[in-house]
Amino acid sequence: MTELLGRLVNAQINIGPGITWREIVGNGFGIASALLGMVRRVAAWPIGIVGNVLLFTVFLGATFGTPQDLNLWGQAGRQVFFAIVSVYGWVKWYQFRKHNADQTGGQNVAVRPRWANRWERLQLIIGAVVLWAVFYFALKALGSWGPASDAWILTGSILATYGMARGWTEFWLIWIAVDAVGVPLLFSAGYYPSAIMYIVYAVIVVVGFVSWLRIQRREAPDGTVPAAEPVATK
Repeated sequence: MTELLGRLVNAQINIGPGITWREIVGNGFGIASALLGMVRRVAAWPIGIVGNVLLFTVFLGATFGTPQDLNLWGQAGRQVFFAIVSVYGWVKWYQFRKHNADQTGGQNVAVRPRWANRWERLQLIIGAVVLWAVFYFALKALGSWGPASDAWILTGSILATYGMARGWTEFWLIWIAVDAVGVPLLFSAGYYPSAIMYIVYAVIVVVGFVSWLRIQRREAPDGTVPAAEPVATK
């Protein structure tokens, strides 16, 4: 059994330096999570966590023996933060769905999209500056490949995931900024499935952003965006 499990974990496609199946499958779970997030389903969170676990091993290539043989500590670290924030988002969205079933017309949705207010946007800006600085020096000390870009991808990913949990429509825009840096970084490092996933994800992000804007308008008939928290606090 142990030998079979080892073969499954290390299975790869012989293209270029080699591509592990767990990188492909992990990114598949990531795309599925994004699509479910677009339609506001609680399942987006647990499915995303499965992908996080797989990709954590992929980005510590020198440790877990991937063909790239590189440790991208920022990329690996963000999987840990993803999992932590995803538990928070899972609880928040579940609570919203449970307490607001009547108001959502039985659609089984788990969040009400809204723009972040001024204070919340200030939190995002301060968080971006502070987290990037901390992660940059930490990743540089760890010897991570491309620490400046890696630090931004880690920072933006955390802020975007947190924004998604809170129901802030801005989180889609943060993802676009993450993808803009992530695609060239991952191609340069030889993580081709992940780089391609970022491109696919960028398309999903644009569609998701437009979708949430339409939902905001539909759920606010007077043209105003709901300012209340997207989750009941009972």
